[in-house]
Amino acid sequence: MEFDVAPFRLSGVVYGALLNHAPALAAMDAAAHQPPYKAPPLAPVLYIKPRNTLAGHGDAIVVPQDAPELEVGASLGIVIGRTACRVPEGQALEHVAGYTIVGDISVPHGSFYRPSIRFKARDGFCPIGPRVVPRSQIADPDALAVQVHADGALVHATSTGGRIRPVARLLAEVSEFMTLSPGDVLLLGASAGAPRVRAGQQVRIAIDGLGELHNHFIAEGGAP
Repeated sequence: MEFDVAPFRLSGVVYGALLNHAPALAAMDAAAHQPPYKAPPLAPVLYIKPRNTLAGHGDAIVVPQDAPELEVGASLGIVIGRTACRVPEGQALEHVAGYTIVGDISVPHGSFYRPSIRFKARDGFCPIGPRVVPRSQIADPDALAVQVHADGALVHATSTGGRIRPVARLLAEVSEFMTLSPGDVLLLGASAGAPRVRAGQQVRIAIDGLGELHNHFIAEGGAP
């Protein structure tokens, strides 16, 4: 299954980076030193947003009956343009086709170690778009303002900065242990303090230079 986000056709493969925002990792504090790992992660912690989670600009996102609220993680989507396998950090951006906006939707949960798939992989939990902006048009992907609005009100303001692994480093380190293919999307990761929304709300994620991703949230079994 491929997924069109103008002007590119994506592969439908989306990888997320967990705890890549320095304040998010710091917020774990002592919990990062508890079993099962007993130390903060030394390599990127990845998860997959399966194909059933993919949604587009303007699509409705269903709020499940067992989750009155959903967490909206606004993330920069790094769209791979050339096969990336063990690429040096200094050359990593040459493998990027462009960038897009991704809403990493989750059921709020407390565990960051192997969280249940039911928290992050439900239908429509990964809206993408509205377009892929070519890499050449973004001077610094690590310094873009990010805003989340719910029903017209600003509920979260952050940036793509403050990452433990900025874009080039994240891509280089991920490609050390897995191959990324053209059309794959690697998420830079949401910032700490991601907002929560309920059914009936309109949400838009704005990232400087990339435009705005609009979605509305509906109750499971309810009308759009």
